[in-house]
Amino acid sequence: MQIAWRVLSGARKYWFPYSLGFLGLIIATVSGFYLPWALRTLTQLATEGIANFASEALTVGLLLLGATTLQAIGASLSGYMNHYTALHCVADLRTRLYRKYQQMSLRYFNRSRTGDLTGRVVNDAMEAEIFIAHIIPEFVINTLTFVGVGILLLTINVKLALLSLVTVPILLAITVWQSKFLAPMWGENSKVRGEISGKVQENLAGMKEIQIFNRQEEEQVKVSHLALRHAKTYLRASKFYETSVPLLAFVTALGTVLVVIFGGRLIGTGEVTIADIVGFIAYLTMFYSPVKSFSGLVEQAGRAAAALRRVYEVLETEEDVQEKRHAIVLPRVQGQISFNEVSFAYQDGTPVLEQLSLTIEPGRKVALVGTTGVGKTTLASLVNRFYDPLQGSITMDGIDIRDVTLHSLRNNISMVLQDTFLFDGSVYDNIAYGWQDATREAVLAAARAAKAHDFIMAMEQGYDTIIGERGVRLSGGQKQRLSIARAILRNAPILILDEATSALDTKTEQEIQMALDEISKDRTTLVIAHRLSTIRHADLIVVLEGTGIAEMGTHEELLQRNGTYARLYAVQAS
Repeated sequence: MQIAWRVLSGARKYWFPYSLGFLGLIIATVSGFYLPWALRTLTQLATEGIANFASEALTVGLLLLGATTLQAIGASLSGYMNHYTALHCVADLRTRLYRKYQQMSLRYFNRSRTGDLTGRVVNDAMEAEIFIAHIIPEFVINTLTFVGVGILLLTINVKLALLSLVTVPILLAITVWQSKFLAPMWGENSKVRGEISGKVQENLAGMKEIQIFNRQEEEQVKVSHLALRHAKTYLRASKFYETSVPLLAFVTALGTVLVVIFGGRLIGTGEVTIADIVGFIAYLTMFYSPVKSFSGLVEQAGRAAAALRRVYEVLETEEDVQEKRHAIVLPRVQGQISFNEVSFAYQDGTPVLEQLSLTIEPGRKVALVGTTGVGKTTLASLVNRFYDPLQGSITMDGIDIRDVTLHSLRNNISMVLQDTFLFDGSVYDNIAYGWQDATREAVLAAARAAKAHDFIMAMEQGYDTIIGERGVRLSGGQKQRLSIARAILRNAPILILDEATSALDTKTEQEIQMALDEISKDRTTLVIAHRLSTIRHADLIVVLEGTGIAEMGTHEELLQRNGTYARLYAVQAS
């Protein structure tokens, strides 16, 4: 009921089409009540031997035609309007879920499987359609039918009506018992389905590595085990459901048998007519139908609720990085960045940074160096607020970045990552992604600055060439040059280069390094590099070691100190 209420809350904006759907539902349901009454009337006319039988039968037939027409119109209206509402609610829910993903920090995605998150948007959110277009309307139909037919049964014969109620508590008890055990079974089923989705997507993304290391058989076994586990959980729920359905059918049939037996006795005593029994049994089928279908609704609701809980679980997750309610808009900054006693850890008890303090003056080129895992990329991520420090603060031009909007903060930063990501689109669109309103001339200029123009023009369709998912049709160096062009186009006052030239050959690296040196003159540039030869001319080199700063200085100053930097440089030079 809690899930149903949440789903209905999301449908409030579509109250008018949903109301039309329920109007059609009522018309169709009430119109359907006339058929058993028509059978009762015709039986009564035949058994009483009325002289104008043909005329009376024609009247009944015309009324039945009218009721059937109304039923068809109502069902059509209900079906379309309910699905109209449901599918729009699904679209809204998917949009909310995707928006929520965009608000989550990288910490959330680091501990989640992409396939599982995708499954919640594509598959689980679709279960809202089951609730809105099927479960809730069916519940209304069943309730209306149960009450309406119950009243009609009482008007035919009170004794038989009360007798038909004997089996109802048993039917309801079976339904409650079924719902109690089915809900957790469908919850487990949805969980396993998410695991399958995550594993398959992970394997598809890593298919190259799987084939390189000949791990096809092992990965197939893992997927097979998950698929079998899903089958078992589904069959467990299905077995439970399929066992209870025949039991419901038996109890329903038992109620009909009781009515037939006692109805025959009442005919013998003259308390009811044959027409009454015909009409009563026809209505009795309609009367038991809602109770029986409650079982199916419980099964559907359990499955849908289990999936939707996974959706609402995401929507209720608190973001690690939150924007303040009255956050200010950060204007274009001069570029001063200060880390003030910053501490950070990805996992509790394993600090990456401890009380680190560092100030980067506007327009300066600062390089971060050190062995793997000392926090170089972490510092860059903290500047972007992909994460928040556990202690301390980071300011930009003296303004705490937690006090500004995320949009305005990131508008001030261009970033080139070592792990380049390109979208399945044209070369032009991928470069222009860095600046939505860029002119074609600006895009081409950025490509030339990144030494990408020549290889782009050598392609069959030039800048309109489709590069495939993640730029699969490009080499590593070509992808990185497009990423650099995208950052150049953004023209932000702060430039972060995280191993930006790692996938380039020496000649191209030197050319791009010259271009990067040129565009970084009027910008604060934060460079993360393993190849120390690329940052010799940095204004300041910060050497990270352990959980903090080991030493700082220019290339020459650090070599003279003969410390950590000098040792790292000597190893690479040898």
